[in-house]
Amino acid sequence: MPTATLTGTCPECETGLTVPPIVEGETLSCPECLLTLRVEDVKDDQLTLQMVEVQLRDWGQ
Repeated sequence: MPTATLTGTCPECETGLTVPPIVEGETLSCPECLLTLRVEDVKDDQLTLQMVEVQLRDWGQ
């Protein structure tokens, strides 16, 4: 029995991604550029991904 997978493209580096079933709102990392991506939409086994802004902590240095 084949395993269901979803596909998408990193909006930053355009790397093709294949992932196990995931739902809208979940996050994942691009294996190429290591950006954190959020699933905006899942339609017909295609993911719409958006880069997540990461806030770096200011350590006062």
